[in-house]
Amino acid sequence: MATEEPLPPPPLSQLHGVVIISLPPPDDPSKGKTITAFTLSDSAPLHHPPPSPPQQQPSRSPPSPERRRVLSSSARKALASVLGASFLVFSLGLCLFSEAPLELLGSGSEEEGRARDEARSFLLPLYPKTRGRVLREVGDIKLAATRDEDGMEGVRLAKQGSKMTVSPSSSSFSSSSSSSSSVNSTVALPIQGNVFPDGQYYTSIFVGNPPRPYFLDVDTGSDLTWIQCDAPCASCAKGPHPLYKPAKGKIVPPRDLLCQELQGNQKSCESCLQCDYEIEYADRSSSMGVLARDEMHLIATNGDREKLSFVFGCAYDQQGQLLASPAKTDGILGLSSAKISLPSQLASQGIISNVIGHCITSEPNGGGYMFLGDDFVPVWGMTWVPARSGLVNFYYTEVQKVNYGDVTLSAGGQKSNLVQVIFDSGSSYTFFPNEAYNNLIASFKNLPSGLARDDSDQTLPVCWRADFPVRSVKDVKRFFKPLTLQFRKRWWVMPTTFTIPPEGYLLISGEGNVCLGILNGMEIHHGSTIIIGDVSLRGKLVVYDNVRNKIGWARSDCAKPQKTSSFPFFF
Repeated sequence: MATEEPLPPPPLSQLHGVVIISLPPPDDPSKGKTITAFTLSDSAPLHHPPPSPPQQQPSRSPPSPERRRVLSSSARKALASVLGASFLVFSLGLCLFSEAPLELLGSGSEEEGRARDEARSFLLPLYPKTRGRVLREVGDIKLAATRDEDGMEGVRLAKQGSKMTVSPSSSSFSSSSSSSSSVNSTVALPIQGNVFPDGQYYTSIFVGNPPRPYFLDVDTGSDLTWIQCDAPCASCAKGPHPLYKPAKGKIVPPRDLLCQELQGNQKSCESCLQCDYEIEYADRSSSMGVLARDEMHLIATNGDREKLSFVFGCAYDQQGQLLASPAKTDGILGLSSAKISLPSQLASQGIISNVIGHCITSEPNGGGYMFLGDDFVPVWGMTWVPARSGLVNFYYTEVQKVNYGDVTLSAGGQKSNLVQVIFDSGSSYTFFPNEAYNNLIASFKNLPSGLARDDSDQTLPVCWRADFPVRSVKDVKRFFKPLTLQFRKRWWVMPTTFTIPPEGYLLISGEGNVCLGILNGMEIHHGSTIIIGDVSLRGKLVVYDNVRNKIGWARSDCAKPQKTSSFPFFF
């Protein structure tokens, strides 16, 4: 009786080719699609099975139930491998090639590490202002633009001349020692305000001993933080709080290193007893004063209070919009990359890493938050571009192309022709170069018949009246297309983009019209520069990393800062 030949063993491993195509978001086709091809194998070592012995019979017998189970198991493993790889590539695609919503970033276990996080973090809000501010045609610009002795624009320079001598108050100042600050802490502050009608976002800080609150305009385009000051005051706007009174011994002398940094190449006055400054902004408003050094008080999220040494401007003479505006703030919070800015001062003391961020909600009357330090910088989902360095301390980079939908408004072309982009939270509106602005206005000629230009509305240069009730931008956004700022391509494949949806450049005026929140840079003598202001910064977390010299952003509802976990898509 012949013995039955055993079946040959199945192959120990198989190679599976996988091709994954990830399509762009429907509302942003500029991101393109990604095609990825790779192979997967089973966990067993790769080798070819030995050849089966020749069969005597011409036809094969059907596979046994055992073999069918083996084949079915291999198919399931292959399918699981393909699905797992697809999910991994999709996740990495969101993290690497798109402005992933911050809401996708997992916050991890809230209980895990809560005590450590709270001990190292501070929160500051952004507050709304009272209504009633009268907007000028070009909006509110807090982009410092002072000149040096040769009249050349560039490094912001304090100009000395006929200035008032400060008479400090003789009241005693408590000399209690400051508590030791935590190294690499993060300060987070709530933000409130709006683009229209107030035109600014501000936060609250506490200065002096005893500490007193001051509302300051959050401004990434300014070096110096200054507070309206009774020194005495020659020209001050009526703010929400009493003027700051400089105590005896708190005025900074000219030989101080921060004074020399502020005044640049100007010769210091050896006989002077104070460090004078004068700053002019892009809207031709100005502030004059002297430097003071006092305590800043920050409250941690766990209730601990930190006392920090802080140099700021004691501003006794404001002119222009700074004086006329009923904005209900006490001064400006300078957040640029200059050494005298608040984040740089805190970083030089080892208190924080020199990283700042702000997140302004997209709600018309919403607020947001800002932070000093790097604890709230997401690990995943951020889009980053290199920050350029030069004579100015603005946060700026370069863009290759500006699109309105599929229409190119401006193209930089060669490297020498790239368009500069400044991120400026002190500007109410966004400003485009003259060419891009005119092309954008021309693109609006094809708007539906339901919208018509209304030149009688002087809220902004361009407004439209709709033939239907308009309560918010949501009612008209379908008629407009997103704006896209395209930076250099990553890995020579995917362009880096900053997308401004219609709600990021449209406003509803007091007359119920739709108005364009993008203005011509020629109005403020920046005809070749893009300035991204508050109207287009809403709905995004924007981070300025002065340690790694880069700028990043991610979409967010800006409800509260989050600590991110090591991977965003798993619990």
